[in-house]
Amino acid sequence: MSPRALSERLRAMTEARVMLGRAGGGMPTRAVLDFALDHARAREAVWSEMDLPALRAALAGYPLAEVVSAAGDRETHVRRPDLGRQLAAGTRLALPPSDLVIVVADGLSAMAVDAHAAQVVHALQALRETAAPVVLARQARVALGDQIAARAGARAVVVLIGERPGLSAADSLGAYVTWAPEPGLPDSRRNCLSNIRSGGLDPQEAAHRIAALLAQMAREGTSGVGLKREPPLPGQSARALPGGAER
Repeated sequence: MSPRALSERLRAMTEARVMLGRAGGGMPTRAVLDFALDHARAREAVWSEMDLPALRAALAGYPLAEVVSAAGDRETHVRRPDLGRQLAAGTRLALPPSDLVIVVADGLSAMAVDAHAAQVVHALQALRETAAPVVLARQARVALGDQIAARAGARAVVVLIGERPGLSAADSLGAYVTWAPEPGLPDSRRNCLSNIRSGGLDPQEAAHRIAALLAQMAREGTSGVGLKREPPLPGQSARALPGGAER
């Protein structure tokens, strides 16, 4: 296989920067420009805000609430992760009784939330008999979902959050699923599905995996490292698990 054919084959297999070539002692101009563009997209993802009007419209069919963390603004959120894990002082949260709360949080990529969160919510709600309340959380980190769910008295929480952008993808959404959420839980009590996006984990498949995780957590009464089994692989439905959530 020629070097050019090999480089094209490798580039077709991954979004990582491989076989870039060189121009003298440096990289080719195209590689330098591509890097600069991806770096700019990553910065934009971190500093952008969620499109709340669009999300409200997309999720209008479900019980909906909005909160902001103690970070208050974007700069504080980026610099003070601890404040992003706490609700702002005086937050009032009125949600209907439910075993599950879905939190849509900006995290470190509002771009990912705008692009993929509503799709995951719709697909997950379709697997339930009753709609779970949805909370839009600004300047939020993952653990903010524990406080929200604890206040709502929910048995489980799903936090859909923008992941830290890389130079291959700035719009990657993560899903953190926790059973019996309460403030102060360690990360070892959570299960994470990552890279939900075009070119990664499909939102529909992510919803089925989340539903399978929730069914497993209900059976075993725990989440995180304490779970005994893994969720289904891509292509498997929640029906493959005894007592699966899909109906």
